[in-house]
Amino acid sequence: MSAFIAKCVSEVCKRYIKKNNDEFSVGMIAFNDAIDLYSKEKGSSFLAFAKVIIKRKVIDHIRKEQRQYIYPSLNVSEEEELEDSPMEITEAKKIFQLNEESWYRKQEIIELAKHLKAYKISFQELTEISPKHRDARESAVFAAKQLVKDPILSEYVSIKKRVPIKKLLKVVPVSKKTLERNRKYILTVFIILTGEYQYIKEYLEGGVDL
Repeated sequence: MSAFIAKCVSEVCKRYIKKNNDEFSVGMIAFNDAIDLYSKEKGSSFLAFAKVIIKRKVIDHIRKEQRQYIYPSLNVSEEEELEDSPMEITEAKKIFQLNEESWYRKQEIIELAKHLKAYKISFQELTEISPKHRDARESAVFAAKQLVKDPILSEYVSIKKRVPIKKLLKVVPVSKKTLERNRKYILTVFIILTGEYQYIKEYLEGGVDL
C-alpha cells in the first residue's frame, strides 16, 4: 500500500514523495484513518475512499505548514485534487470533519479537566451539582458572564479560584443561597468562557447540560 499512498500524496504535492518525507507520514496516518472509517454500505470502493481521506489530510497539513513556516506555495485546489465522484467526496468530507471535530472535542475535555482540577472541581461532581432546571442553569450562566465582563471580578476568580458571592450579588438578580448552591457550576462556566474551548462553548450556547 505504500506505493498507493505515495502516489496519492505526490498528486497533491505535485512532486515525487518518498517514505522519509513528512507528507508521506501524514498520508500513512490518513490511510489508517480510512481503514477505521470505511464502510461498504457507503457505496464507494475502499481505495477511492482512502484516496479522498489521504488527500484531505495532506491538503490540511500543507495549509498548516504554509501558515506556520516558509513553505513552497502549491496552489492546492480541492476541486482539482479530489477527482473522485461527488458522492464519494461528500461522504469522505463529512466523515473527515466529524472525525476531526471529535478529536478536538476530546482534547478540549482533557484540557478542561486539568483546568477544573485547579479549582478543585471534577467532572463527576459536575453531574451531581449542575442545576436541574433550565432557568437555574441560565441564571448560573448569566452570573458567570458577569464575572467575565468585569475585569476586577474576573481577576479575583482567576487568582482566588472562587466566586466573589457578595460582589456578584450586586450585579445579578438571584439570592445568596442560589449563588452558593451553584458556585461550582458558575466557576465551570467561567473557565469555559475565558478559555480556548470552542466546541464546549457551542454546547453552552445551545443550552446543553455540562
